[in-house]
Amino acid sequence: MRRLRLLSGGESHGPRLTVILEGLPAGLELDREAIDRWLARRQHGFGRGGRQRIENDRVEVTGGLRGGRTLGSPLVLHVANRDWENWAAVMDPWELDPAAATARRVTAPRPGHADLSGGLGTGQTEDLRNVLERASARETAARVAAGAVCAQLLERYGIALRSGVLGIGPHELHHGPPHWDLLGQVDPGSPLVSVDPGREEELVGFIRKVRERGETLGGIVGAAVRGLPPGLGSYVHWDRKLDGRVVQALVSIPSVKAAAIGAGIEASALEGSSVHDPIVPGPSGLERPSNRAGGLEGGVTNGADLIVRAWFKPISTLRRGLPSVDLATGEPRTTDWERSDTVAVASAPVIVEAMLALVLADALLETLGGACMDDVDAAWRAYTGRLAPWWRPESAP
Repeated sequence: MRRLRLLSGGESHGPRLTVILEGLPAGLELDREAIDRWLARRQHGFGRGGRQRIENDRVEVTGGLRGGRTLGSPLVLHVANRDWENWAAVMDPWELDPAAATARRVTAPRPGHADLSGGLGTGQTEDLRNVLERASARETAARVAAGAVCAQLLERYGIALRSGVLGIGPHELHHGPPHWDLLGQVDPGSPLVSVDPGREEELVGFIRKVRERGETLGGIVGAAVRGLPPGLGSYVHWDRKLDGRVVQALVSIPSVKAAAIGAGIEASALEGSSVHDPIVPGPSGLERPSNRAGGLEGGVTNGADLIVRAWFKPISTLRRGLPSVDLATGEPRTTDWERSDTVAVASAPVIVEAMLALVLADALLETLGGACMDDVDAAWRAYTGRLAPWWRPESAP
């Protein structure tokens, strides 16, 4: 990230998660309830485990905000872990209860998790809890809080995000890349936040059967962003290309093993004339009859909707356990199960939106500059004014 910088700290069962978002211009008005609504979406969805009945995520701000407006200094957010009360003896930063810490010690790494690779890399194989607590997907609550802030910056310029579940396990609910209108059908309060609400009852039954077998599931999430002006990103160097930055952000989400922009998967099997989107004149400037590029060409936004998909593998903590080795004894052993989700894909759309908001807000500020919102607003008007013959925003501050 070039204009914005996100740091987070805290463990899954520690006292809290801390978020530091640096680079926001001064004077951005924030809606605290909107941030909390994003956090609530992350806890939603059928197939989640018992942790979600304990937590009730709310954001607390301890820096960078006064009277609801950013100060230009780092924005400091906290999300409390209510489950900390049950883990204080095991996770206290200074004093551990020896008996409790020993009872909760983890020495059999879970396949598919960071346990073994992280333990070997940091020399902490005597207790893999030192790794798994930070590698836990609980960390995404910090990303969602920061992403909700960035989404409010984007919203100021008429840039909006939508998302939904495209598939659960082997059940595909939509083939190919999604589109804005399809994602508009998603009911964020439905059990699976899917693009096909009519099939959710069937899929809930399927998930129940999977849970009874002690198994887990993954799935596919799609998202769209509307209102991005052309020209964000860069075609100059590999590390500045916006498509690379978007995909990196998506695959950094726990359990995501693949991501695609537009028809990136399907296009590889087609001829060029069936892939590249024609450019035609229209009443609002240059238009595209199709959007197989997904809003990005050459590492730069082209004014069309940004379309992405992310593929989530099944959760690596299984009730039935998986074959492993006890690092304390060197003997074969089945992994332990403490508490986990059967499937968390219904909570993933808001995480995908959060990562997109972070990257896109960074790219927008990189293009516009400005230390305060008045300057950013003026730069937006100048930038979009220059684009007016070819592209017009739907709204402007």
